[in-house]
Formats: sequence, C-alpha cells, structure tokens
Amino acid sequence: MNRADLRALSPETLAALANRGLVKRAEKDLTAGSGPTVTATDDGTVRGTFPDGTETELPPGVGLDEATCGCGAAGICRHRIGLVLAYQRTAVGASQERRATADVPGPRTAPKTPDRDTDGSAPDHRTDADGPDASERARDTLTNPVERAGDSGSPPVEPGTGRGFVDWSPGDFDDDALTAALGRPALTSARRLRDRGYTARLHRPDPQDPVPRVELPTCSVSFPVPHELGYALTDAAGPLRGEVVALAVWAFRAGDAGRTTQVAVGGRTAATDGPDDALRTALALADELLLDGVQQAGPVFAGSLQRAREALTATSRHWPAGAVAELQEQVGAYAARGTHYDPRRLASLLAELHARHRAAKRDPAGVLGTKEAPVPPLRRVRLVALGCRIGGTAGDRTAETYFAHADAGIALVLRKRWELTEGQEPTGHELSTRRLLGSPLLGLATANVVSEHTSRAADRTVTISRGRIAATSVTPVGSAWTELPGTLLLRDVAAHLRAAADRPPRLVRPRVEAESVRVVAVSTVDRVGYDPAAQRLEAIVHDPAGNEILIRADYNPLCPGGLDALAAALGEGEVRCVSGMLNRADGRIVLDPLAVLTATGVVVPDLAPGVGDATLDTAPLRPADPITAALESALTALADAAHHGLSRLSGATRTRLTDGAAELRRTGLHTAARLLTDLHTTLHRDGAATAVPAWVDAQIHLSVTLELHQEGATTPTEMPGTGTGP
Repeated sequence: MNRADLRALSPETLAALANRGLVKRAEKDLTAGSGPTVTATDDGTVRGTFPDGTETELPPGVGLDEATCGCGAAGICRHRIGLVLAYQRTAVGASQERRATADVPGPRTAPKTPDRDTDGSAPDHRTDADGPDASERARDTLTNPVERAGDSGSPPVEPGTGRGFVDWSPGDFDDDALTAALGRPALTSARRLRDRGYTARLHRPDPQDPVPRVELPTCSVSFPVPHELGYALTDAAGPLRGEVVALAVWAFRAGDAGRTTQVAVGGRTAATDGPDDALRTALALADELLLDGVQQAGPVFAGSLQRAREALTATSRHWPAGAVAELQEQVGAYAARGTHYDPRRLASLLAELHARHRAAKRDPAGVLGTKEAPVPPLRRVRLVALGCRIGGTAGDRTAETYFAHADAGIALVLRKRWELTEGQEPTGHELSTRRLLGSPLLGLATANVVSEHTSRAADRTVTISRGRIAATSVTPVGSAWTELPGTLLLRDVAAHLRAAADRPPRLVRPRVEAESVRVVAVSTVDRVGYDPAAQRLEAIVHDPAGNEILIRADYNPLCPGGLDALAAALGEGEVRCVSGMLNRADGRIVLDPLAVLTATGVVVPDLAPGVGDATLDTAPLRPADPITAALESALTALADAAHHGLSRLSGATRTRLTDGAAELRRTGLHTAARLLTDLHTTLHRDGAATAVPAWVDAQIHLSVTLELHQEGATTPTEMPGTGTGP
C-alpha cells in the first residue's frame, strides 16, 4: 500500500487540521499499544480496527474530516489521527524491510516479535539482519514519520514533510475537481465573491518552504499535501473553508498565467464602467472641502461624510471608505482642536480619493478594495505580540497592539480606545496595567495569544474576544520572535525592501494596517544618540547581512519615559531583535521601533515607566537633502492651500506656491515645478473651482515623487490613471 497523501501529513499538519491535543492523544495511544490494526484495499482505502472495536476508513481523494469512523464523531477524531500515524509507521517499516532485503541477499531469519519494547511502544517488526541501528531508525521515524528513501524507487523524502520536494501549483485543479472536493454550494458562493473581485498574494513552493499558500485579504490558505485538496488548511472559520479554498485555487490559476505573485482575480468590468454614485459623492465632498477649507466644515458636512462612508462600504469600496473615514476624523479633530489634526494628512486624503478614482479602471479590486466579507471569523489562530503604540487626544487614549500571524506571514493590529473623563491624563505606563482579554496591556503586548474567537478585517485589523473558558489563552512571548517566518523576521533588510519596491504608490495601495511592521534581527548596535531639536532618539544597528538600519523614535508626550527606556534597551545587554515600522527615508533604511527583544526579555517603550529625565548622548547632525526639502516645502504649500480652501487663499499662501515652484525648479524637478505654476496660474486666471484638478495633479505628483525618492528611486514614474509623469 502506498498512500503518499497520508505519508505527507506531518504532526504539525495534523495538529492544524484538528488540534494538538488530538495528535498527542493518538501518539500516546499508539505508544501504549492501543493503536489500530492497519489494512489496505486494492483501491487505496486504508482501514484500521482499534482494540475497543472502533473501525475507521480513510478513502483516497478525501480529507480526514470526510473519512468514516465508527466512533460517530462529526469532525476529525483521535481514531482518524491514530490511523494516519499507524499507517505511516507501517509504511516506514515495510520500506525499511524492503531496503534490508535488497542490501542482504539470501535467506532471512524469522522476525523476533517481543511483547513490548523497552520504551513501552508496540514492537518493531524487523529481522535480525536489520540490527540495532535499524531499530533506532524505526523509532526515529515513528517520532518524525519520514522516510529517508521512497518506496519502490520513489524520490528521497524531504525531512518534515513526509515526501520529497514537489514543484506543483494548486492552480492545476480545475473547477470539476473543486466541485467534487468542496461541494457545489461552496463553489457557487465562491463564484459570487469572484464576480465582485478580490486580490491575493501567492507563495509558490521551493525546497526551503515547500508548501504553496495564498494570502487572501481576510485569511490565508495553504496546501501542505501536493495534488490534494482535502488537506488544504485555512484560518477561516469552518463554514467558510470551501469558499476560501476555491478562491485560493483561482488566485494560483491567475498567478500561474502571468507568473506573478500579486494577483487581482475576477471583478465584473460592467460594475466599474458606469457611474459609481457612492464614489462620485465622496469625490464631490472632497472637492467641496478643498474649495471651502476645513474651517467651514461644520456638523452638516461631517454628517455628509458619514453617509458617504456608509455608501462606499455598502458597495464594497473598502479603501475609499477608509479614506473618507480618516478624512472625517481629521475634520472632527480640527473642530475639536485636537492635536492629531494634520494639514498634510488632510491634503493627502483628498488626493487619495482622486487617485483611486483615476486608477480604478485599471485595477478595480486592488484600488477600490476587496469585495469579500469585511470581517469573517477565523478558526483557532496563534498570534505573537510585537509591541504597542499609544496615541490619543485630550478626550481619549488608544492602544494599538501589533501581532505577528506566523501561519499567514503577516502582521495584524488590535486597537483599543478608552474615553477619558475630566481630569484624566493617563500615560502609556499607567495604561499598561489596564486589562484586555483578561491580561494587563503590557502582558498582552509581550505575549503569545491563542484564540478561537478572532475576526480579521480586510485592512488587517483584528478583533479578539475571550469567549468561553479556555478559548483564548495569553502566555509570555518567550523566544517566539526568533521563530517567526522569513516574511516577518528579517535578517537581510535590504533584500526585503528590494522585493517590495514594485508595489504601487501608497495613494492607490490597499489600505492595510501594519503593512510595514516587521521584526529585524540585530547583530550589532553602533551608537545611540538624541537630537534635542527634533526631540528624537536615533540609533545605528546592523542586521546579520551587514545592512545599516537607522532606528528613529520621536518623543511621545503621552509616553514620557519611552525614549529613555528605548535608549537603555539598545545600550545595555544583548539586543537580539527590534520590531517596528520599516521604511526608507532620505535614502536610508529607517525603523520606527515598537519593542526591543534583549537577553532579559521584551521592552515596550510606549508602556515603560519614567518621566523622560535621563541624560542621553547627542546624536550627530545630518546634512539636509535638497530634493526632499524642496518636495516637503511644496507639499506644505499645497496642504496650506487645502487647509484654507482654494476659494479663500491668502496672499501668503499664494506666495508659498510660487516660492515652492521656484525651489523645485532649482533642484531640477521641472515637472513638479510646472504643476505648481499651473495651479497658481489657473487660480489667478480661471478661479478656484477650475483649479481643483490642477491642485489634485500637483498633490498626486509631488506625493509619489517624494515616496519614490525616499525609497531610493531616481525618477518618478507615471501612476496609472493620473496623467502625470516625470
């Protein structure tokens, strides 16, 4: 009997299909001699009869959850797991005996069958010619059921996978195979989602990471057993499994056609060819705000933004809806005189809505947002905390706790907001004792979280509830950072940033939270210094590949002891890793830190005690970059115009526009200078209403130019649908 699919199921895969407790129970029963008697039929069906009389069958071509078992369990039970493990042991023993027969010609002695081996497990059926070394090999294989050579000329087996490396694609499955494996209702539901359109990121198998997987907007899907759909794994809840597996197969099919890793699948073009009332309404409100200025935006306008956001969400335009929601926050912050109102951010949001509208026809799913359910439930997931960021205003505090989802290879964020009463001004350290999921915030920000009550939105925000007893556990993070996959734990930061360089501009990328959050392995820390003018701590570290990384943290008045704690963590003891937001700025690799892993544990600066009175060394002055300075100055002028409103510009704002154009021209950015000049000319000649497209063109072009310059590109490229270029 040769069931390659069963031999490929590692204990980790079995635990993911069921749970680790069932696997341990089945292994314990097998070791105690309570395993099944294994037989196989000519059609490949594996049968097992257990000592208690339970009979289990594993037919070929179906997953463990569809196998039959006499115990009556609705899902995967210990008998199904036990039969897989027993079959693997039987297959390994048969393979070893064949190899021994081939190596030692001539008559064989009768096998010795003692009642029990010294370790209490069932006996290994081997001959004297196998010798004690063969016994050890058999036991090793039972612990890690992998053959070192295949059956009857099969290729060598890859350790830990149960078979040799197979270069294959789930896109090879046709729709008939999907229907047979997943059922017609699941495929019908998946087709409805495909008609709306969705995006996906693919990982193709390689010898180092042989499992193909797909990162869908709200869950991940992997295929641990080659050419088998029944064993596909997903963190989506059980009722959604069939849908997301089909979506993953279609994503691979689309990626295989173009040999790409980022794909957009489906989407009916008719839905975007005609007028999009929800998006047009949002654009009209953005233009109204641009013309009149934020000072004129009262409660009525805020209500209009709220209705526009709801309409965009209802039509599954998730990314424009997110931009409108943030625009609403900026307008509200200005009205409340909140400190997080930022004219530059306001201007960027206005430009983003126009940029997404212009680029939508080229990539509607990627630019406007996925059409999947916004918040689908996930099955049991394990998350590794990467630190916390504290924010807030005079009336509230927010804690954003970042997590690594190792199985999906991405970062997620859990957001918590507290309303403050009069007189309350808690610092980050004071918030660190407030309880979330039954644990203090500091404990949660440095923990492993395993939960069966998790929902993940398309923007990678996550919601976790405690649910019933023991459904969510919070334990210390330990060394989990060092065990993260290569997509999250970076040992060569420059290579990671090069691979990410082909992403679309930020204005039209999916609005994904924690997009840049990574853990960087640290080999050396060169120096730590403080810039008193910028109120910023800077440190130079190197990763194992030798890349220089600038760790840069700005002072947060809500966390007065944060910079002191960060300086102490970087300057004392062994620094192993630093988590944070990884980007390029001014041609350098820059990490905005969230937490530091040292030999003594994890330090979260935003939750650290202290008042910020430590004496810190002074950071060296850095020369200014004239191109960045010119672009920043011009963008500030455009933001000032949006803040006051194009119809209410003062003479000083108009002067800033002309000065900005002159500075851009001096640095050689002639296209950017011309766009600013065109805006000034149109305002003077044709009026504010006519100048709106000119302002949008200038804001988009300068934003993309600055982004590309900071990422190390030499010239800006034309963004799809914007009509602007170098």
